[in-house]
Amino acid sequence: MTRNTRKSAIEAQPLRFSAQEQAVVYEARQILLRHLNQNPVLSSWQAVLDYCTLTIRGDVERFHVLYLDRRNRLISDECLAIGTVDHVPVYPREVLRRCLALNASALIIVHNHPAGDPEPSAADLAMTKEIRNACASLGVILHDHIITGAGRETSLRARGEL
Repeated sequence: MTRNTRKSAIEAQPLRFSAQEQAVVYEARQILLRHLNQNPVLSSWQAVLDYCTLTIRGDVERFHVLYLDRRNRLISDECLAIGTVDHVPVYPREVLRRCLALNASALIIVHNHPAGDPEPSAADLAMTKEIRNACASLGVILHDHIITGAGRETSLRARGEL
């Protein structure tokens, strides 16, 4: 599900932050992380989207996994891979190895598209299927795969792709 379905006549450009703006973003992330440590339940879909939009962005692709307990409390948000401007390597084995080490019951996978368009690629869909199958074989719930872009997100579950 995307927050903004309206397309602009002008193609969105990647955001470039000044040093001062980067410092503000860093501080906002720290505040959010402190809040999540005190209130670790991602209680609503909007809370999940806000968290992902704020924490998983940048000039290169980043692949994060939100590991959750049975009550959907955040155990850990881990950046498992950092890639290039248009690719990030993902290994389902590593996603599940860490899941088992944390004793997580569920997970949400998230990555960003630095170019701004959060539409999934064929590689994104194939990787999601691999992770979904691995999760199913171990009794772990894959809640969603969220792709963040310039001011909007795409949920593969909402699209029926999960």
